[in-house]
Amino acid sequence: MNVETFKYDNRIVRAFAIATVIWGIVGMVVGLLAAVQLFYPEANLNFQFITFGRIRPLHTNAVIFAFIGNGMFMGIYYSLQRLCKARMFSDFLSWFNFWGWQLIIVAAALTLPLGYTTSKEYAELEWPIDIAIAVVWVAFAVNLFGTIVKRREKHMYVAIWFYIATVITIAVLHITNSMEMPWSWLKSYSMYAGVQDALVQWWYGHNAVAFFLTTPYLGLMYYFLPKAANRPVFSYRLSIIHFWALVFLYIWAGPHHLLYSALPDWAQSLGMVFSLMLIAPSWGGMLNGLLTLRGAWDKVRQDPMLKFMVVAITAYGMSTLEGPLMSIKTVNSLSHYTDWTVAHAHAGALGWNGFLTFSMLYYLFPRLYNTKLWSNKLANYHFWISTLGIVFYIIPIYVAGITEGLMWKQFNKEGFLQYPNFLETIVQVVPMFKLRAIGGTLYIVGTFMMAYNLYKTAKAGKFEPDTEAQAAPMEKAPASHGKTAFHRMLEGKPMFFTVLAVVSVLIGGLVELIPLFLIKENVPTIASVKPYSPLEVLGRDIYIREGCLGCHSQMIRPFRSETERYGAYSKAGEFVYDHPFLWGSERKGPDLAREGGKYPDAWHFNHMDDPRSTSPGSIMPRYSWLLTQKMETDSLPARLNALRKVGVPYPAGFENGPAQKDLQAQAEKVVANLKLGSVKADADKEIIALIAYLQRLGMDIKSPPTAAK
Repeated sequence: MNVETFKYDNRIVRAFAIATVIWGIVGMVVGLLAAVQLFYPEANLNFQFITFGRIRPLHTNAVIFAFIGNGMFMGIYYSLQRLCKARMFSDFLSWFNFWGWQLIIVAAALTLPLGYTTSKEYAELEWPIDIAIAVVWVAFAVNLFGTIVKRREKHMYVAIWFYIATVITIAVLHITNSMEMPWSWLKSYSMYAGVQDALVQWWYGHNAVAFFLTTPYLGLMYYFLPKAANRPVFSYRLSIIHFWALVFLYIWAGPHHLLYSALPDWAQSLGMVFSLMLIAPSWGGMLNGLLTLRGAWDKVRQDPMLKFMVVAITAYGMSTLEGPLMSIKTVNSLSHYTDWTVAHAHAGALGWNGFLTFSMLYYLFPRLYNTKLWSNKLANYHFWISTLGIVFYIIPIYVAGITEGLMWKQFNKEGFLQYPNFLETIVQVVPMFKLRAIGGTLYIVGTFMMAYNLYKTAKAGKFEPDTEAQAAPMEKAPASHGKTAFHRMLEGKPMFFTVLAVVSVLIGGLVELIPLFLIKENVPTIASVKPYSPLEVLGRDIYIREGCLGCHSQMIRPFRSETERYGAYSKAGEFVYDHPFLWGSERKGPDLAREGGKYPDAWHFNHMDDPRSTSPGSIMPRYSWLLTQKMETDSLPARLNALRKVGVPYPAGFENGPAQKDLQAQAEKVVANLKLGSVKADADKEIIALIAYLQRLGMDIKSPPTAAK
């Protein structure tokens, strides 16, 4: 038998490992700054680029795509070569993947604080960066499939199945959700509107969690856990069921983020049902991981890497049980828009993704540098401090979330809302926000300890750029027998395997998306709903730029507690001209769907300048710069033209002259209204446009609606 000698590329693994540590610290520190602002808004120093609304998406992008994304690439580039017994297909593509990804992260770090955002959860980056992401992802896909094709091992191990599902599904999700109409080099409008935009976004948003934060990390679990424990995976059959059930069911679950919204009820019900079904494969995967450690618990007690792995897998199991439970409509009616959702998300991010990444780093650095971990004791300190950090983080936020949900719904014995003022709820949960910041600090301290430990490990050893290995060329595998024979055959046919995975993934998405786009009756219109005026368009874009939807929803659910607090519940036809939709995902402030006409213009002016002057106890930051910055009226024609292209019925030529006159006339009305409230303002300032937008919200349907078209 011929034996071939080849070398594994460790340089690319080290590069991604270092980037993982650096970006992890950056993302966590930004998150801590955001957390502090929730009880001490002055922490932004009245500097517009680091307000909560602008750095929240920076934090989520840094943690998800920079920290976890680099960790994913690190683990895949290390494990894939060894599972395939082959060097990566192309060193050039490997480094293109690395530097391209880092440049994307830097672009995000620059544009998000500057206010260049699409406002879509986990997809805030604007269109040029979206294109760059697609290009880099394609390079990664070619490198991955090229390596699989030239492998020396006939059968693809279970980890590779999850890598394949990740590559193809993220590509589909990213491209579909990022369909945008640019109106400048760094700004665009979503191609979809209202209900359709919401469904596409949460079809993407939930499955970004599924196929970026879950499936690749499950593949990494299936590789690193048996390697570190020196034991085979507990059940091969269970891994088959886990994989196929997960990739088929996950894609259906997105609508559970939109329960009791204006989304058609059939889509909401599909999301709930398939979310509940996800418990089975998710727990199957968790048990497969934990049972792999049977008989190895002494090693777990001694090896900090395995300690992190066990907690990570347990956190995965708890999160994938809680998520489906939160998708039950009765539970969701309490949890949605509250900090319960935040606690759930961070239990998974900190426990599952964070701890599994730490585990991989502790496994890889000694092997990359041919030495032992510098200090097991320090790694154990990291484990316990960060575990304590998770506890201090999520428990107070669970308490805050449940408190918020119950207070919002509480009626007194006379039948009136017990807490009609939204701020009464905020005052109650501020102490929980402070405890969360303590927990986050502990978690970050542990991460710094790890960084120091890994640095000392690298200094104590000698880096091995290429690991020499030997293996025989791939030969035709012998015929398989038994119940798993068909799947063993699939594992030897990567392209056929990929096609089946694509079909499994696409079925759910097509069933949910196609009816909402092709059946007009699924999104009924309301005759009284008109497009935004030019001034309101500018105001809406300012609202998006400042990240206001990170704290304010625009979706009133059909509950008595919400209709009495905010007004009539939201209907699908209200949002047909909303590019993008702005329903929001949590409430740190009240819902704004019926804000129009609720307060005079002067109240909004003073509220934006100093929120505590109008709302004592508010945790909203000041937006004083809106009072001095001028509106970008020169870009108005480009904005209106782009909106017309995506379906907003502005008259032909409206943007070339009439729009500016319309804007000026409405701005003068706002200025006149401000004078009535003893406020003097110039008509060309951004605050004028924002006030116009806020005063428009909900006004189209405050009069009795006419018959639907």
